[in-house]
Amino acid sequence: MEEMEEELKCPVCGSFYREPIILPCSHNLCQACARNILVQTPESESPQSRRASGSGVSDYDYLDLDKMSLYSEADSGYGSYGGFASAPTTPCQKSPNGVRVFPPAMPPPATHLSPALAPIPRNSCITCPQCHRSLILDDRGLRGFPKNRVLEGVIDRYQQSKAAALKCQLCEKVPKEATVMCEQCDVFYCDPCRLRCHPPRGPLAKHRLVPPAQGRVSRRLSPRKVSTCTDHELENHSMYCVQCKMPVCYQCLEEGKHSSHEVKALGAMWKLHKSQLSQALNGLSDRAKEAKEFLVQLRNMVQQIQENSVEFEACLVAQCDALIDALNRRKAQLLARVNKEHEHKLKVVRDQISHCTVKLRQTTGLMEYCLEVIKENDPSGFLQISDALIRRVHLTEDQWGKGTLTPRMTTDFDLSLDNSPLLQSIHQLDFVQVKASSPVPATPILQLEECCTHNNSATLSWKQPPLSTVPAEGYILELDDGNGGQFREVYVGKETMCTVDGLHFNSTYNARVKAFNKTGVSPYSKTLVLQTSEGCNFETQSAPYSQLVDIKKLLAVAWFAFDPGSAHSDIIFSNDNLTVTCSSYDDRVVLGKTGFSKGVHYWELTVDRYDNHPDPAFGVARIDVMKDVMLGKDDKAWAITEGGITKGATVGVLLDFNRKTLTFFINDEQQGPIAFENVEGMFFPAVSLNRNVQVTLHTGLPVPDFYSSRASIA
Repeated sequence: MEEMEEELKCPVCGSFYREPIILPCSHNLCQACARNILVQTPESESPQSRRASGSGVSDYDYLDLDKMSLYSEADSGYGSYGGFASAPTTPCQKSPNGVRVFPPAMPPPATHLSPALAPIPRNSCITCPQCHRSLILDDRGLRGFPKNRVLEGVIDRYQQSKAAALKCQLCEKVPKEATVMCEQCDVFYCDPCRLRCHPPRGPLAKHRLVPPAQGRVSRRLSPRKVSTCTDHELENHSMYCVQCKMPVCYQCLEEGKHSSHEVKALGAMWKLHKSQLSQALNGLSDRAKEAKEFLVQLRNMVQQIQENSVEFEACLVAQCDALIDALNRRKAQLLARVNKEHEHKLKVVRDQISHCTVKLRQTTGLMEYCLEVIKENDPSGFLQISDALIRRVHLTEDQWGKGTLTPRMTTDFDLSLDNSPLLQSIHQLDFVQVKASSPVPATPILQLEECCTHNNSATLSWKQPPLSTVPAEGYILELDDGNGGQFREVYVGKETMCTVDGLHFNSTYNARVKAFNKTGVSPYSKTLVLQTSEGCNFETQSAPYSQLVDIKKLLAVAWFAFDPGSAHSDIIFSNDNLTVTCSSYDDRVVLGKTGFSKGVHYWELTVDRYDNHPDPAFGVARIDVMKDVMLGKDDKAWAITEGGITKGATVGVLLDFNRKTLTFFINDEQQGPIAFENVEGMFFPAVSLNRNVQVTLHTGLPVPDFYSSRASIA
């Protein structure tokens, strides 16, 4: 019942109603509080003057019932009563309940009468503090308002239910606990007060005394006093006027005040309104039940939100930790590569230091010996050894002149970490929120008839579904590593076709694509399996996807030409980029157009022109090899020079990634067992030459038979 307490408190004083009266607007006020908020009106607005002029329609005249005060409640705190021209403006106050009330314009006159019996000023006006409707009182004053005895009874029962123990009602100071209740007197007594005020003799002997608890129940069940008519205080209400919506007595009916109104029996209307109130309460009870269930649902949501928040935070931390672990693992791998490069550079430089130190010691010894020989005074003896010494000096000088004093290794680390895509991905790392009003794009469809492979390149094409209505802002193409590893992004953009170069030969790649827009990312398309060539690059443009399943039946050869895009500017191309020469006397490097990282590959070069011992070099190199020095001068290339090369000679190069070796042939004869070992990474066919040399490239050649048979035996 605690929720009901606000219904039982006066909006003016904030306490429980005391002698509540019912205003015509159906709101209640304490009788004393109603008197306190009365305001005197001008004489011209009195009910008597209105009735005299014939304009009065009832005993109570509302002042513009449907209008609020001329000033809103958000103004300076002053309100005025609408409806009369010279109405006084009175400051507004707030009751303990927060309702705006209007204090009296003047203090009530001093009187020894109770507030209920004190005279009311003429032409008084009262404004309801809840709905702000104003009305002018007639000669009856506040006595003209009916008393709300039902509300009084509810307040009594509520206060009794809140009392911890029943107290004596006649104790003068501290009330003692009641021991009995007189049903006739309706008073609780303690033992001393009962003996003093309610002796069991005379007329009081016939009164029935009951225990306090029983008396509380009987008080609740005892019928309330019948309310009397406000116009005829000696008459009880017996009928109900339907139009006026108020109980009336027989005398009211005899006076003709309700002659044209529909009047019904008070008991029948009492039962009817009780039934209507019960029905209305049933609907309100359903709403209250739904509200309670809704509150339970909201409280459960609070608990679920807290649990989901903890779970989501744990998941987010785990995902971020996984990213950090992956980054640390990759960091360790990259550091290992840097250390490997570091050791390789140190080894090359130290080997060159050792070689140069030995050669310098030999050269210094030869110089000191020659100086001593020059000091000899024996002409015949000097001439016997001078020619040999001169040849040795020239030979030693030539040996120093062929790049011996050029460092074979640079001090810079040619490793550049491209971390911008990862940083961009980290900055773009965000939660994906899919909104129904803005869906993600449909899944793209790979167009198999336009997908193909070409050597170690793959071209893929895709499109949106024909009935798709959601536009895509771009696409993300992903390929694995050719060994069934994780997918990686190879293209992000708006185009619907992409060619991926630099793939491994003789490898199977899985490709997939997805679309994205501002809302999110679509599901992946079906995975497409692509087989790169075992080394074939046919003169036709490309093999269609339908032929990819038979790719392993093709001949294991590679077709390619020299690459003008990466060559030095002094290189001169002809014969569809298969023949090259140079316009400079200095050595210049040119690479093949196709790089290799897996498999076994073989190609040949024929020497078309060879003048003045130009020292061409043949071999393989990385893409970032130095282009203005002889091939093999840095650590980015492996090559063969001289060794029987003349005009018309044929130089064969065999790159075997299976055995990680590089082997050279001249005129079909292998030059030594193996030229280089531990060959790893991506390498391109390479040649260095000057203007005295011209060579022609021959590709599409099979691996020599004797090498193939020897490799199979091994």
